[in-house]
Amino acid sequence: MGLAHKGKKFLAFDLGAESGRAIVGHFDGERVELEVLHRFPNQPVTVQSTTYWDALRLFHEMKQGLAQCVQTYGGDVASMAIDTWGVDFGLLGPGDELLGNPIHYRDLHTEGMMEEAFKVVPREELFEATGNQFMRFNTLFQLLALAKRKSPILAQAETMLLMPNLFDFWFTGRKVTEFTIASTTQMLDPTTRNWAYDLLDKFSIRRELLTEIVEPGTVIGTVRPSITQELGFEGAEIPVIVPASHDTGSAVAAVPTEEKDYVYISSGTWSLMGVEVMDPIVNEQTLANNFTNEGGVCGTYRFLKNIMGLWLVQQCRRSFRRAGNEYSYDELTEMARTAKPLQAFIDPDADEFMNPPDMPEAIQDFCRRTNQPVPDTEAALIRCCLESLALKYRWTVDRLEEITGRSARVIHMVGGGAQNKLLCQLAADATGLPVVAGPIEATAAGNILMQAMALGEIRSLEEARQMVRRSFPVKVYEPQDKGPWDDVYGKFNDLVVN
Repeated sequence: MGLAHKGKKFLAFDLGAESGRAIVGHFDGERVELEVLHRFPNQPVTVQSTTYWDALRLFHEMKQGLAQCVQTYGGDVASMAIDTWGVDFGLLGPGDELLGNPIHYRDLHTEGMMEEAFKVVPREELFEATGNQFMRFNTLFQLLALAKRKSPILAQAETMLLMPNLFDFWFTGRKVTEFTIASTTQMLDPTTRNWAYDLLDKFSIRRELLTEIVEPGTVIGTVRPSITQELGFEGAEIPVIVPASHDTGSAVAAVPTEEKDYVYISSGTWSLMGVEVMDPIVNEQTLANNFTNEGGVCGTYRFLKNIMGLWLVQQCRRSFRRAGNEYSYDELTEMARTAKPLQAFIDPDADEFMNPPDMPEAIQDFCRRTNQPVPDTEAALIRCCLESLALKYRWTVDRLEEITGRSARVIHMVGGGAQNKLLCQLAADATGLPVVAGPIEATAAGNILMQAMALGEIRSLEEARQMVRRSFPVKVYEPQDKGPWDDVYGKFNDLVVN
C-alpha cells in the first residue's frame, strides 16, 4: 500500500523561473512520498520593454492546485506552504492593492544601479552590513532603480512583500517576510536576523515598507474564508506555513547528508553552490570572491555562490528552436556527450550571459574574444556550457575551502539539474569529488518537511534529513580521470571574473 492511502497530506507550492507545481507530500512519520497534482507555466510578460512576472495568473494556478488537493484528500490536508525564487517583490498601496506587476529580476532596469549605490554607501560598507553577494538585481538595487526614475508606484507604496510572502498574504491576509527570502535582498543584517534599518535610512528607503521577519516553520494563519468559499470547500481551515520561502533554502533543508564537510549544489536555472554554517561569514575573502550569506532553516546559514546554471542551456535551446531545430533537454545532453571534450570555456557568470538576445552567439563571441576555439555546432555549444559549469564548481570548491578552512569530501547535487547525468559526471571529474545526485524534488521535499516540523511531526533538521534518505533514491558519480581537467583549469581561471 502506498503512502497516498494513509498519513497526513502537506501541500507544497514550488514556483521556479520556468514553471510552478502543486505537490502533495504524503507523510506517515517515517517516509514522505511526493505527488505532483498540478503543473503550470511561469511565463514572464514583456510590456513596453519591461519584463514582468504574471503574479495574478500564478495565484490563480495555485488556487486551482489547492482546490484539486482538497477535492482529492479533503480533511487529510494538514497545511500548505509556498516557496519561490528570491529578490523579486510586489508593492501594495492603500487598501492593500497590488500597485503594479512585479518586475522580473532579469529586466534591464537595474543596470548601473550597483555603481549608483556605491556612491551613497561604499561597496565594503554595504557588504559588511548585509553579507550578500553583489548582483545587480538584488532587491535593494531594484528599489533604488524605482526611486531613481521617480516611480509613482514606489511613491504610493505602503508595503513591500517578496514574491512568496505576497502569495502568502493573498491566501491569508497576513503580511510577513520570512527570514530566508529576506536574506536574498541585500537589506538584511545577517547577524541580528532583522532588517538593516540604519543602512536603508542612508538610501532613503522607508522603514514602514518592510514587515515583520519570521522564521521558517512559522504558522502565519489559515486560508481566507473568501478563498475556501470561492473554491467550493467553505468552512475548511487550512493552516498556511512559511517554510524556507526561498526555494534554495527549502532545497538545502532536504540535502540527504550524514556529514558536515559536504558541499551542496541546488541545480536548476541557477546553480547555488555552498556549505551550511552556523554563523554568517563576512570578511575580506568573502567580499573579494563575491560569496553570499543567506538564511537557512533551524538557525543555519547558507554560505554560497550564485552561479548562472542551466540557464545557459535553456537559452541555447530557445535559440535553436527559433532557428527551427527543436530538441529536448535529454537530446541536447546526448549531443553534448558526443562533442570533443575540453575545447573552449566561458565564465558562466560573465555579464554577457545574464540575458543576451541570442545565447549561442554570446558564447561564441566570448570564445572569440578570449582567443579560444569557437564552438560552431549545437553539440559543441552545450558541451561548452556544461564543462564551464563543472569548472566553475571546481573554482567555487577551492574558494569555499580557502574561506571556511574545511576540506570538502562530497558534493550533494539536488534539484532538477541532478537529472543531467553528464553534468553530474563532469562535476565529479572536474572537482575530483564524488557527486551524490538527488533528490530531484529537493525543494518540494524541504518545503513539506518544514511544514511537518512546524506542526510537531519532526523534531530536528537531522531527523528531516534521515527521512529524505529513507524516502528518495540518489545516484553516486565517482570521479574519473582528473588529469585533463587539471590541464585546462589554469586557462579557465584566467577567464573567471569572479
